[in-house]
Amino acid sequence: MSIWFKKDLSLADFAGKERNTLAEHIGIEWVKLGPDFISARMPVDHRTHQPYGLLHGGASVVLAETLGSFGAAMVVDENKFYCVGLEINANHVRSVRTGFVTGVASPLHIGASTQVWDIKITDERNKLVCISRLTVAVLKIPNAS
Repeated sequence: MSIWFKKDLSLADFAGKERNTLAEHIGIEWVKLGPDFISARMPVDHRTHQPYGLLHGGASVVLAETLGSFGAAMVVDENKFYCVGLEINANHVRSVRTGFVTGVASPLHIGASTQVWDIKITDERNKLVCISRLTVAVLKIPNAS
């Protein structure tokens, strides 16, 4: 059973939503959408490195928050509600120098006023790089019917 508000949601619905954002700037690309998860990948290159040539932990957090935020927005009626981040944490467990990392976000809790998303980021060998948890607030759009 699908968790998405729009029952025929597809990756095509995400096209262009990252335009003129940090996600576009660092090269985040949508990969897969399942009935209860969303996935995207990010390059590990000059845009996402820290000074030692490793994937910057902040870049991993950007990927995690992008995934969780988009997921959160897709389970509510966007004509009535919007979702904003309340808290994010991340544990960086493995370094990466090149290639791509892929994040998969799935909900731990979908409530009327909050959501909690679990995001796992892996390298190209499917080794865990970062695990993150994002909590978002679900807010009513003023004057929405």
